[in-house]
Formats: sequence, structure tokens, C-alpha cells
Amino acid sequence: MVKIIQDAEQKIKLQRKNKIIERSLKDYKTNKAVYDFRGFKPIQDVVKEDKPKRTRKKKDEQVDLAKDEEKD
Repeated sequence: MVKIIQDAEQKIKLQRKNKIIERSLKDYKTNKAVYDFRGFKPIQDVVKEDKPKRTRKKKDEQVDLAKDEEKD
């Protein structure tokens, strides 16, 4: 018995007006002229992995009680 190990293929999304298709990156590179002729453009130029977004922490606001008492 022979086991075949396959790597996950990189995918690229192509768009023409409101139609979106997903093809393998290898297929896109070999048939790029055909996709361009038919009007498909890549949504993303480079295939990239999703990175977690960084969030900023909000600074604590200081409450001045003296000003609040003067208003009352």
C-alpha cells in the first residue's frame, strides 16, 4: 500500500463584477492570460495568512470630583 501525502494548495480569489470564483494559485499562474482576457482580476494580490488583529487598550480617564461638586 502506498500513501500519498498532499500539501494544502494555495487558493486565490478572482472577481469579475459581482461574481467571485476561487482557483488554485498554480492554475491561475499558468492560465493568467485567459483569466485577464475574460475580465477576472485577483481580489488579493498576494496570498497571505490571516493575522490576529491588535487592539489598543483604552486609557483610564481620571474623574475630578472637585469640578463635579462645584457644578451642583
